[in-house]
Amino acid sequence: MSLYNLRPVETLTQVDKIEMSLQEYLRTENFQPGDPLPKEMELAKAMGVSRTAIREALSRFRTLGIIESRKNRGMLIARPDVFNIVGRILTPQLLDEDTLNEIFEMRLVIEVGLGDLLFLRRHNIDFKKLNDIIKKEQKATQKIEIVKYDIEFHSMLYQFSGNETIMRFQKMLLPIFDHVYAKLSESSDAYSKNAIEEKDPVTHQDLVNTLKDGTLETFRSQMRKHLMVYFRKVNTD
Repeated sequence: MSLYNLRPVETLTQVDKIEMSLQEYLRTENFQPGDPLPKEMELAKAMGVSRTAIREALSRFRTLGIIESRKNRGMLIARPDVFNIVGRILTPQLLDEDTLNEIFEMRLVIEVGLGDLLFLRRHNIDFKKLNDIIKKEQKATQKIEIVKYDIEFHSMLYQFSGNETIMRFQKMLLPIFDHVYAKLSESSDAYSKNAIEEKDPVTHQDLVNTLKDGTLETFRSQMRKHLMVYFRKVNTD
């Protein structure tokens, strides 16, 4: 028996189709940020649909930051803020545990590679700030304090990378990092100073010392080992 002659069920609404058609129109006509769009009435007439349907499709574009309305100028192609768009859905409550863990894994991969930028801009790093965080961390006795200073230390590394895009990405993911940190802290002794799983663990002080006087290769190796305890926890808890 062949299913070849079965036709797929049409599930797209008229507004969905208008949205897809407009996206294709913007691509083929090579619209650039700042370019004006035709008026709603013109679009409706050209596509043979109601102005209400056009308006609904355009409202989706506004939500995504693809277009914007300017006084006396009408609708213009905007410069989409990708992180702002993605950030709207990157909340722990909206994501399943597997996705949360995978995003946390992505964070580990990024930080190992962060060494390249840190060494490139090593002359701009404020080592006193990093050491001040380490001193506070060493005095901390509660898990919540240790987690706080751990996040603060790694956030500072993102800042010293000098890459604005990476910094924005890290800030956007902080709620997810916090969520996973909390899970690890509740389910294990990952943050207990007397229960470190690693033999000869790499500390934040080790990373700072290497960043200041060592080599990029050593830093990469140390960062990978430093983060491995979290990586294993995410994949076993």
